[in-house]
Amino acid sequence: MSCSGNVVAITGLGIVSALGTGVSTFWNNLIAGKSGVDHITQFDTSGFSVSIAAEVKDFSPEDFMERKEARRRDRYTQFAVAASKLAWEDACLTEKDCDPFRSGVIIGSGVGGISTFETNMRTYLDKGPSRISPFFIPMLIPNMASGVVAIELGLRGLNYCTVSACASSSHAVGVAVDMIRLGRADMIMAGGSEAAVTPMTVGGFSSMHALSVRNDEPTKASRPFDKERNGFVIGEGAATLVLESLEHAKARGARIYALVGGYGATADAYHITAPDPEGVGTTQAMRLALEDAHLGVEDIDYINAHGTSTPLGDIAEVKAIKRLFGEHSRRVAVSSTKSMLGHALGATGAIETAVCALTIKNGVVPPTINYEFPDPECNIDVVPNVARKMRVRAALNNSFGFGGQNSVLALREYVVEP
Repeated sequence: MSCSGNVVAITGLGIVSALGTGVSTFWNNLIAGKSGVDHITQFDTSGFSVSIAAEVKDFSPEDFMERKEARRRDRYTQFAVAASKLAWEDACLTEKDCDPFRSGVIIGSGVGGISTFETNMRTYLDKGPSRISPFFIPMLIPNMASGVVAIELGLRGLNYCTVSACASSSHAVGVAVDMIRLGRADMIMAGGSEAAVTPMTVGGFSSMHALSVRNDEPTKASRPFDKERNGFVIGEGAATLVLESLEHAKARGARIYALVGGYGATADAYHITAPDPEGVGTTQAMRLALEDAHLGVEDIDYINAHGTSTPLGDIAEVKAIKRLFGEHSRRVAVSSTKSMLGHALGATGAIETAVCALTIKNGVVPPTINYEFPDPECNIDVVPNVARKMRVRAALNNSFGFGGQNSVLALREYVVEP
């Protein structure tokens, strides 16, 4: 587990989530096993078969931007700006620390400004095309979050959006790592943002029978690996990670949460929504991430699972872990934080990468809550219901998206050389 080559460090974290805004609040609630799932407040759910979600409830955009600017930005962009400013502050960055042309932004999003789309479609249908907002397109497009973050922070390097459904922000982090390794940037703000708790999104996923219908028990609805799981709970939020070359981070005396050692990406090439039931593509993505990080399966102490709480997805992921890890699959801790956070779609990979970094830094593995009825097909150590203190030398973060797009990141602890 030597740190040779062009190593990338995580030096700052910013989080907006259903468990709170800011690293401290988020982490404390996560480790306490709290659920962020409740009844939807953003729209009237009358007539919907699903009325629950993991909404962000303690967020005020005016805390992070001018009110005028907030009105011109979709909620997903507001989240991205907030998470990025929090990450910038957490990394103790100043303008003097970064060459603006060697500092970039990559923010992934699965659907971008879907709320803006729905609002303007209603306006068009009720009042005609002349009443569509002139800010409709800038608020809608998925790349606007990365563009606005660059404007706010004055970062003039590479800048774009990754879009691969629920793997979007893991791909953003992975691509950012590669760009730093290639020498095309010294620092990149990488992450994801999503604000898709909207009528059309909830209605669409409901029509697919993808969402949990446990409306009478919201906090127990998301139950990855549990035999009684019946679908995922949609969530929202954002996370941004400050990624720097280790050399750049050390030169400015930065605190380092963890190192991103490897990135693996594959396609199932199987189905538009269903996972490959044997998890062949996900197995290979994990293998590639380990190889890229120069790690063996025995080096991995923790896996933050994709673990969405769907009947098919959880089993396929467990099969992939067992296939790759063999006997070590009995010893590695595997938890799904979606049990508490819901599934924030394109933002979830970045949020869960931040979880891995905090797990390595703090020596605590978050639990999988709502684990009551063991599923014999998911017979792995899911860290049931209670967080676990343990040293985590290295961790994997799994993210898999509709379309069969798989992204896996390998993180490892940073050990100061004597």
